[in-house]
Amino acid sequence: MKYLDSRYLIVCVAMLAAAGLALAMTPTIKIADGGKKFVLENMIPHSFDEWRVDPNVIPLQPSPDLQATIDKFYEQTLARTYVNLSGERVMLSIAYGGEQSRSLQVHKPEGCYAAQGFMIQRESMGQLASDFGAVPVKRVVAEKGPRTEPITYWVTTGDKVTHDGLSWRLAQLRYGLSGEIPDGIVFRVSTISKDVSASYAIHDKFVNQLLAALNAKDRGRLIGNLASR
Repeated sequence: MKYLDSRYLIVCVAMLAAAGLALAMTPTIKIADGGKKFVLENMIPHSFDEWRVDPNVIPLQPSPDLQATIDKFYEQTLARTYVNLSGERVMLSIAYGGEQSRSLQVHKPEGCYAAQGFMIQRESMGQLASDFGAVPVKRVVAEKGPRTEPITYWVTTGDKVTHDGLSWRLAQLRYGLSGEIPDGIVFRVSTISKDVSASYAIHDKFVNQLLAALNAKDRGRLIGNLASR
């Protein structure tokens, strides 16, 4: 009887220890609370280099139910269409969330487009070369009827660009071990064109010129620690 009691005691102690470890490793410090506040609307210029906001073209608006989901995940969103002197147009979308945890994590563009009736035809991982380092990106082609929309996007988790699910989880774990909850940004550019290769070249040019127009701190919000290189 005493032997059985001691076994149960050992099991109980182990369970309590595991619960205590889990509690100790649960991140509680939100990075966003300690950083300087910013407003996307003010941070991203309305004009830079050869680009100007085109007020005549309104980016694709999400349905009310999708907007409700976006509002749950993100505290700030920005959507604009830019045009240059050559008539090339780029749709820019940025979403910022102050808490990237298991319960509140980034909502990928593929899900947003699929929810609005688009078919995701092509997906690939790539590198967007910039003067501040190579940004890991995902390239996607979404189609709906006659509309073909090549998309380039990346996600930042804290100070890291996380281009896939594994890198996002590793970044989250790194912050979790230090007791921190990272913030995150989804940065997306897209064009309406059936020439996918040309569209991606326009995306790269637009992103490079935007990054160059920002100060170092704001640039770091978009591409993490790549901005310090």
